[in-house]
Amino acid sequence: MAQPRISAYLPPDIDPTKAALAFGRRALPKLNEELQSPELLTQQRALMALCDLVHDPEKVYQAIALGFLDSLRTLLVHQDQTVRQKTTEVLSIMALHSIGREGLIRSGVISALTGLLDDPVDICRKNTHQIFDMLAKLPEGAGGVLQAGLIPPLVLKLKTELDEIQELILGTLSNCLRVEISEALAAGAVTVLKEKLSHPSTAIRSKAAWVLLEISSHAEGKIAVCQEEVIPVLLSLLEDTQPEVQVSSTGALMFALVAPQGRSTAMGAEAIPPFLPLVAEETSKARLNALKALTLLAELPEGRQALLGHRDTFQRCLGDPSEAVQRAAEIAITVIDWKPFCSRDIF
Repeated sequence: MAQPRISAYLPPDIDPTKAALAFGRRALPKLNEELQSPELLTQQRALMALCDLVHDPEKVYQAIALGFLDSLRTLLVHQDQTVRQKTTEVLSIMALHSIGREGLIRSGVISALTGLLDDPVDICRKNTHQIFDMLAKLPEGAGGVLQAGLIPPLVLKLKTELDEIQELILGTLSNCLRVEISEALAAGAVTVLKEKLSHPSTAIRSKAAWVLLEISSHAEGKIAVCQEEVIPVLLSLLEDTQPEVQVSSTGALMFALVAPQGRSTAMGAEAIPPFLPLVAEETSKARLNALKALTLLAELPEGRQALLGHRDTFQRCLGDPSEAVQRAAEIAITVIDWKPFCSRDIF
């Protein structure tokens, strides 16, 4: 099915000619002056030239030192859509460099970008979410997104945004919710993510499961995942044809099953059969997560009883080239073979 794509091309009535660069050291200071010009076309041309320059990390360093971020932050609320588009594009390119990410975080650009979440121009919103996604990869950036109060609006945008932008939002959330999840839970994130697990896009299904993994790594997140009945939906994704979806889903289940309620819910949903093929398949990327999840289910008497007949499947994992898989298989076999202590055994 065809999907709408966000175009970065400028409107046809805009002069694409870039500003003429000054010579040598004067180039960047001159562009900064032109960004503050009252002439719209001068600003547009300066931004187009700047988009090319900031691909060079040295130019990014110089631009930050010259105070470009203050000028760019002012242009984020410009009434002209081309100025907003090229401003967000410049910032998104700068965010590709480590020096750029650090500068953007320190300058307070995250808070300044919040007003563009509802921008009528698709490419402006896409550039904005690309910046959030890149900055959130750093602990300081994730903290900045949280401090700006962006988690609730980002959760809400998952319901309405274009698929391309939803992928970026999910990437931002996965890094931010590693730190703190209370605002996301209050905003109904688990319910929204549960719906995204059935999305036709492989990337969205996989990333939604990954965000649920981060949520399930917190104690209160495990409770929410169980209460919203997400575990049966995650179990259905174990049979997904896309390996990345299987990896994310098994990871989310692995964390959710740490909670006693999660294990009992999973057993009630007949979790063991869909896990076993992932353990048996030597090339499965989800093998390690599946082994750990089944080990948790083996802690239940009914789970251990069901897995005793599949001991050979775990035994074959001992020959896996991955040491992590070997170790997980050893632990699983130990748990499966465990027998309750009986006082008669000492006589």
